[in-house]
Amino acid sequence: MSMIRYAARLLAILAFASASVQAADAPDPAPSMAKAANDFLAALPAAKREQANIPFHSEERLNWHFVPKSRQGLPLKQMSAEERQAALALLKSSLSAHGLRKVDTIRSLEEVLRAIEGSDRRDPEQYYFTVFGEPAGKGAWGWRYEGHHASFNWTVLDGRLVASSPQFLGSNPGDVMEGPRQGTRVLAAEEDLGRALVKSLSADQSQLAVISSSAPLGISAPLGILSGNAREAAMQEDKGIAYGKLTAEQQGLLLSLIQEHASAQPAAVAQARLARARAELSNIKFAWMGGREKGQGHYYRIQGSAFLIEYDNTQNNANHIHSVWREFKGDWGRDVLAEHYRTAPHHASGRGGDQEAK
Repeated sequence: MSMIRYAARLLAILAFASASVQAADAPDPAPSMAKAANDFLAALPAAKREQANIPFHSEERLNWHFVPKSRQGLPLKQMSAEERQAALALLKSSLSAHGLRKVDTIRSLEEVLRAIEGSDRRDPEQYYFTVFGEPAGKGAWGWRYEGHHASFNWTVLDGRLVASSPQFLGSNPGDVMEGPRQGTRVLAAEEDLGRALVKSLSADQSQLAVISSSAPLGISAPLGILSGNAREAAMQEDKGIAYGKLTAEQQGLLLSLIQEHASAQPAAVAQARLARARAELSNIKFAWMGGREKGQGHYYRIQGSAFLIEYDNTQNNANHIHSVWREFKGDWGRDVLAEHYRTAPHHASGRGGDQEAK
């Protein structure tokens, strides 16, 4: 445990000390995303391109979820080898290497679930690629990668990435208990760092941080993330332990936990998130519900005035994880787009991005 804490603190100090520098040095991923998105669309025949590319102003752009179901867009299972290669290149351009490994592993867990459940509804090919608008250097466009336990939503305006949320990652099983994939824990850091932080708290600190009440069978925790798949994330109760009430070591753990949730994104995006969090450390609170030992259902959230991280692991005997990153005003770039359309009126133009903000 002490090694985890030491490493977490060291990583957090290094990450936050250099956040502004790294954000400035790391390239904006928008140009490479636009090229990859155009290459993907160009690889598709007309009918598939119509399926994969819908207007930026469509209500579908805000219609996100993380359950296994059909979506608007083009799934991997309908792609040829060449089309799939172009689609995965688009995904690679939009994530960090760390994030890409997580996403690939999450998709592969559908095969584990299929073997456990004997159900054909578990399908690693049922992950959808949807491009909104026309990827270009001017105007607005975006794209979404989505399937069971994965939802990523990116928005670009005038050649600059302005939003990377909602972001959802889940894992079922959270820890593969048997078979050839035994020991796979794709969201291990999200679980272990959170548990290390709550177990490091003193009795007085726990009074602030642990916000659920005791029950006869233990401490209750919600069965899922409280924000759900709402289009606008609601700020949760202002409960939990404030950053300033933590020791330096505990602050390092909390910052490392924020970094882990941000790190699925490309370096410039992740570091911009960290810089925004650093700017409001006095507003950030960490709240915990549930048991503190592995195998006990638990939930935590990290909330500031601008962002919300939620994590739960309660279903399937506390072996089924959900995690989400939301921006209260910035999901889908709503804040930036609203200002853009307010100051520079546009006219509708088919599939392009010059649309009324929604």
